[in-house]
Amino acid sequence: MWRYFVKRIALAVLTVFVVMAITFFAMNVIPGGPFDSEKATDPAVKARLEERFDLDKPVGEQFLLYLGRLVKGDLGISMRSGREISRVIKESFAISAKLGGISALVAITMGLLLGMIAAHFRNKWPDRVIIFFTTLLQSVPSFVLATLLLLIFTTQLKWVVAWDANRVNYLLPVISLAMYPMAYITRLTKSSMLDVMGEDYIRTAKSKGVPKLSVTYKHGLRNALLPVITYTGPMIAYILVGSMVVETVFTIGGLGQEFVNSVSNRDYSMIMGTTSFLAIIMVTMNLVSDLIYKIVDPRIDFS
Repeated sequence: MWRYFVKRIALAVLTVFVVMAITFFAMNVIPGGPFDSEKATDPAVKARLEERFDLDKPVGEQFLLYLGRLVKGDLGISMRSGREISRVIKESFAISAKLGGISALVAITMGLLLGMIAAHFRNKWPDRVIIFFTTLLQSVPSFVLATLLLLIFTTQLKWVVAWDANRVNYLLPVISLAMYPMAYITRLTKSSMLDVMGEDYIRTAKSKGVPKLSVTYKHGLRNALLPVITYTGPMIAYILVGSMVVETVFTIGGLGQEFVNSVSNRDYSMIMGTTSFLAIIMVTMNLVSDLIYKIVDPRIDFS
């Protein structure tokens, strides 16, 4: 098992490196730079700024210098605002983590509950209603749903205040981010439950007189959870990536909005800092989901 995890960690490091390399060289290929603006910048000032951030060096050398600083834990400072990137990530990710955590909890809880109900009432009206709405929600991107919710409940009906000077209302952003993964988990749980309930050990439990609820939720659900756990890692990735646009729509000010703003401003150091951080989060969540496999089903052999 340890050999497996060493391989996975090595693969995770390689994945993060490839993401950083692609991002670094791609942003340098795009015309323009962080110090180009509609208002002409004094050539001497621009040259001094480029020297300060190593932009006067070849792209390959810039990348090696960035990796050297990154190994030491130095993410640098923003080329546009002068703020420390590590501090920006720490402050903004706290908001994104809260939004993403609530959204993931809602998606998993409601998805499992609705999936079990749909499987229990297979081909009956509760099943048909649940599948209809989950199919509908899977067809609507999070940013479209966010815009509709903002327009209807904040602008038109004025039932929900999306934000004010002192706090953020997470209700609409959470709904926007949680609906798609909730719908997917619902369908995944239903199909997995139906497969598990046809297994021999389930029929054996029923023949021994084990109560139906115990068979369904104790024996069936535990084994049906494995596909849901498999989806958990990509779901976290979806929520974090989806939050970039959703945070911008609701002006939340999390890490996603910082990333969008850095791309708009061509803030190279901020783009690299946020991309590297998000890539690490992605591979870590996938590694954690593998660990949960073993906890849920000890029969899994990683060798």
